[in-house]
Amino acid sequence: MRKNIIAIIAVVILAVWGFYDYYAKENTVNRGTNNQQQTTADIKVGINKGNKAPEFELLTLDGKKVKLSDFASKKIILNFWATWCPPCRAEMPHMEKFYKDYGKKDVVVLAVNLTQTEKKRSDVTAFVQDFGLTFPIVMDEDSNVMNKYQIVAYPTSYIMDSKGIIKEKFQGAINYEVMEKAISKIK
Repeated sequence: MRKNIIAIIAVVILAVWGFYDYYAKENTVNRGTNNQQQTTADIKVGINKGNKAPEFELLTLDGKKVKLSDFASKKIILNFWATWCPPCRAEMPHMEKFYKDYGKKDVVVLAVNLTQTEKKRSDVTAFVQDFGLTFPIVMDEDSNVMNKYQIVAYPTSYIMDSKGIIKEKFQGAINYEVMEKAISKIK
């Protein structure tokens, strides 16, 4: 009989804890949608869905400084890639078409070349010319951004809303339809 009472008490405690945990999460989510705007200051900086993407500043191929926050009012596809990577090569025509179709709709493709993995910098310039890429490309020459975003697979793409909040993360090549679907989910 004593074991049954202990088991019942344990189940009641777990049930109460479960309800509390569920409703605490619901209230946290709803606080940002009920007549109050949740500010990005309330959101943790990190590399997971729901985090504010970590800021960085890198140089373009022609030496101009670009920060992630330069695109703060746009939805962003942040793509990490290298010229020698076959899935990256397969993905780039899709990225370019998507950028041409959606660039005027407040969407930007920002491609971060993992420059330390390249044989030579001129390979990147040749790749960009060969593929006719027109979206912004920045060079992560010291791998700081790669390390900050913990890139372990090439390519890796982060989809962000106009506040820099990560909505999706894809490891491996994505195509036009995947980009379109991910961006269309963002309000």
